[in-house]
Amino acid sequence: MTKSATKEGTTRYAQRFAGGSADGHFREAQRMLLSSLGIGTYLGQPNENTDEAYTAALISAVENGINVIDTAINYRFQRSERSIGAALAQLAAKGFSREGIVLCTKGGYLTPDGSMPADPNEYFFREYAQRGIFSAKDLAAGSHCMTPKFLKDQLGRSLKNLNVECVDVYYLHNPETQLSEIPRPEFLQRLRAAFEFLESAVEAREVRYYGMATWNGFRQDPRARDAMQLAEIAQIAQEIAGGMHHFRFVQLPFNLGMPEALTLGNQMLRERQRTFVEAAGDLDITVVASASLLQGQVARNLPKAVAEAFGLENDAERALQFARSAPGITTALVGMSRVEHAKANTRLIGVAPATEEEFGKLFSRGEGA
Repeated sequence: MTKSATKEGTTRYAQRFAGGSADGHFREAQRMLLSSLGIGTYLGQPNENTDEAYTAALISAVENGINVIDTAINYRFQRSERSIGAALAQLAAKGFSREGIVLCTKGGYLTPDGSMPADPNEYFFREYAQRGIFSAKDLAAGSHCMTPKFLKDQLGRSLKNLNVECVDVYYLHNPETQLSEIPRPEFLQRLRAAFEFLESAVEAREVRYYGMATWNGFRQDPRARDAMQLAEIAQIAQEIAGGMHHFRFVQLPFNLGMPEALTLGNQMLRERQRTFVEAAGDLDITVVASASLLQGQVARNLPKAVAEAFGLENDAERALQFARSAPGITTALVGMSRVEHAKANTRLIGVAPATEEEFGKLFSRGEGA
């Protein structure tokens, strides 16, 4: 049987921390229990020292109550996925089963393998174009592709890098990049073809759920060229696979400096204007926050009202508390490339998420925007 995260496996994982994790740290979503914080693997040099540091940080995070791991094939030229593969092998030896860990990766951006080749154009031509995996017309912004052939190739590479049979969430990586170059009707056609492939990957038990990891697409004025409507996208999944479709996750930036998912009424659903998290809730789509610390920019010098609302020891903890406590956010991701990062962040596992009242105080004072 293909191994992936399960309700039973993630429940057993959560039970390991029954004495040390606060109520509300583990949340049920899509028949799994997810930790309120997840480990991100984006930053860092593509070298062996960083590989090893990430593997150690991943092990520390999972050993201390974080079971959501997020990566992408292009992070550090595929090396972040391989660091995770190494960590999963070591964790299995320590008694942490694959069924307890929610593993997420992304495809969409062209990436070299391991290091930057001397001639990137020659590499991509030889590796992809010559083999018929994509042609120039499939690319947007010179670096983005989401054709079924390309996604199939990328998913296969990711499974090999991670050394797993199945990923729990496979995200289309910043699909709105395509809207910078192609008209919206063509974009929706490309999206439909990608979703058809991803539903087939679910049937093949290589993917459990799929989604979109976005940057701008869901957090701006709906009239913007690269803005997307969640209801329109979910409708495509519905048309392909009916109510049992597997488009169930969206990742987008959410932090003290970028609160639009919670504050901006930019989504239309059943002829009503909604915020992104409201629309996602109505459509049974799980929301994951990326950039919870905005690469450190919201981890210091926060307004006094944030400390008054949340308490805690430092601004980094308060920024994470903001992201993990927001109504409608299931997991807040934070990059952890070293063991000391993992240890500092997992301190919050013993702290209950902020109540709606505490969270609301922040907005009533105007500090959340």
